Amino acid sequence: MEYLLGIDVGTVRTKGILYDSKLQPKKGFRETYPLYRDAKGMAEQEPAEVLAAVEKVINQAYQEVQRNNCDLLAIAFSSENQSLLLLDENFQPISRILTWADTRARLVASRVKRNLIARELYMDTGTPIHPMSPFTKLLWLKEDQPERLKATTYVADIKSYLFHHFFGEFKIDISVASCSGMWNINTRTWDRQALEMTGISTSQLPEIVESTTQAIGLTTRAQKELHVPVQTPFVYGAFGGASSNIGMGAVDASTAAIAIGTSAAVRVITDSPVIDPHQRLFCYTLDNEHWVVGGPLNNGGDVYQWAVNHLVDAKAVTNEKKTPFQLANQIIEGVPAGSHGLIFHPFLGGERAPIWDANARGSFFGLNLLHTRADMLRSVMEGITMNVGSVFEVVRDLVGDPEKIMASGGFTDSEVWRQMLADVIGFPVGVAMAHGGCCLGAATIALKSLGRIDDYAEVKGMLSQPEVYDPDDMAAYTYQKYQPLFNQVEHLLTPAYEAISQLQEK
Repeated sequence: MEYLLGIDVGTVRTKGILYDSKLQPKKGFRETYPLYRDAKGMAEQEPAEVLAAVEKVINQAYQEVQRNNCDLLAIAFSSENQSLLLLDENFQPISRILTWADTRARLVASRVKRNLIARELYMDTGTPIHPMSPFTKLLWLKEDQPERLKATTYVADIKSYLFHHFFGEFKIDISVASCSGMWNINTRTWDRQALEMTGISTSQLPEIVESTTQAIGLTTRAQKELHVPVQTPFVYGAFGGASSNIGMGAVDASTAAIAIGTSAAVRVITDSPVIDPHQRLFCYTLDNEHWVVGGPLNNGGDVYQWAVNHLVDAKAVTNEKKTPFQLANQIIEGVPAGSHGLIFHPFLGGERAPIWDANARGSFFGLNLLHTRADMLRSVMEGITMNVGSVFEVVRDLVGDPEKIMASGGFTDSEVWRQMLADVIGFPVGVAMAHGGCCLGAATIALKSLGRIDDYAEVKGMLSQPEVYDPDDMAAYTYQKYQPLFNQVEHLLTPAYEAISQLQEK
């Protein structure tokens, strides 16, 4: 039997899943590492800890391959988006990895957004101005840590760092480059204006390669750390969002992908670039034939966990002999759609799409003396979902109505949340039964790299059929009235976000 290893290098964990050549999962592996939040807005990883986790996952997976007397066809990668790592002349880290969740470039991003140049940058790069992007992080470092930036010889992301460690080559796949805010989607080169603003030269950046590009021939050091055959192909793969779409079979504009995990996202793969004139969505290059259009949201399952922690009675959990989440879902089912006229904006961690405002803050709107904790709990889940719905509306406006919607992420563990998503967006939702998401997408890219498939659409026949949730007519009608109000209140509160953010910091 032949195996593929799909690896997803994430924000707090690295996952690996072994698949056979028909993309059927065989065994999974997982290693975690800390996300350092030592200062306000910081969200960093230690490169050595991420590297060690990746190496352990690869070694554990290959041991499984050997136990089954199988061949390892390839190892392919998906990675977190918008990571930034500074390296010295020997490609050694001189910083931690600044992740997408790091918001210390907030003030710099706000300043750039007020400038006319913001629109020009967006039109050229497809990346909205926000603290998440390496572009704005480099602008912030230029102001806040100029000596460190001057000492930087190379600028990497986590994947280009890993591949250099394993193979001694400094390359970046085109999809990750496109997410940086420094890649021009029109000229397909590093963007001149972004380089001038950051003071970074092309010689400091990795060489751009396709997602199907293979690296073969581990360095002597890597051979000692990784116990896989030296000629095993390592495939660069893509960023996590694109990999997830591919893993769900959402590989063209007929299928939209919605993910709600710790954070959330709405994405569609198109055959041409789609740029939003209002700068609400990203447009990233996947390869020469595909682009990924959509919006990432900061606030997903983490906000729901906050609500469960604060709104579910601990005594009730003990008495009912259920987990807090089981009890929360039961409580939510007992509250009607609309939570008796209560709307929650879930911006506890700022927000990316569709408002791209790191200063955004959460709020309850419509709260009165009759509302209960049960109403508040349901309104939190509804608020997260309507926020996803607002991004979905923009995607529909620009790309058109999808024929199919595939959903994935931790929210699918909740029956009531699955149904709520269908009710809020007003479309049938298929819950992806495929195992692995980003890992499966990476393994699919490996199949294309190896010449086993010609087009990503071929994997649709390999995936199990999704469980479909149709909108409930009455609930969908209710949300049709609430969604515009949700959007209106968000618009009205936007001018106050920066002021409340500054007061909170003081």
